[in-house]
This record gives sequence, structure tokens and C-alpha cells, in this order.
Amino acid sequence: MNANRTLGQRGEDAAAAYLTKIGWTIVERNWRCRQGELDIVAHDGRRHVVCEVKTRRGVTLGTPFEAITSDKAVRLRRLAWEWASHNGVPGARIRVDALCLLPARHPGDLVVDGFSIEHERDVI
Repeated sequence: MNANRTLGQRGEDAAAAYLTKIGWTIVERNWRCRQGELDIVAHDGRRHVVCEVKTRRGVTLGTPFEAITSDKAVRLRRLAWEWASHNGVPGARIRVDALCLLPARHPGDLVVDGFSIEHERDVI
């Protein structure tokens, strides 16, 4: 496994641990269909939430949030609807969140497994 895939997998593991820590239930990880992949599908106690996880070593090439372009956002929403249809969940009740992870560097950061995590809700 190359270094970027290893970093991405560690980030997804940390994101799943964070979501569990805040009381969410992980429903699926790395759900795939012909149109693409969802990193994490969770349930926050009220609704299903598709979580896009972006992990970076630093911000030299931009923040993890900047990697979620408008095209990516549209694809995530389509994938969320596809997942909902496949699982009998009303698509209108699914939210899309972004979890952005960087190596922890500052005291006071929300840290899980060595990553600071920024959780942006309802990104689309």
C-alpha cells in the first residue's frame, strides 16, 4: 500500500473512531457502486449522514476542505441518493458532512489517533 493510501486509511479509521466517540453509529464504510464510493455512512441518532473524509499531511496544496470541489459535492449528493435508494432510506433525509483531518499540531485541537479533526456539517 502506498503512503497516500496508508494516510487515507488511517484518516478514515480516525474519522470513524471520532464519530463513534460522539455517539454516532457507523452504518457502512467504503460503500461502492458504479458511480463511485462513499467513505462513511453513519447515523447521528436522527438521520443518516454521509461523511466524506479528507486527510492531508499539511496545507501546502490547500486545506482538506478545498479538495471538495463543486463537482465532488454534486457527486457526493448523487452517491448519497444511490445509497439511500439501495437501502430503502428516504434520500431527502440524508445529510452530507465533511471530516477534514490533518496531523495534530496545536494544543486544544480535537485530536483522534494523532489527527486534528474538523467536522463540517451539511456541506451540500
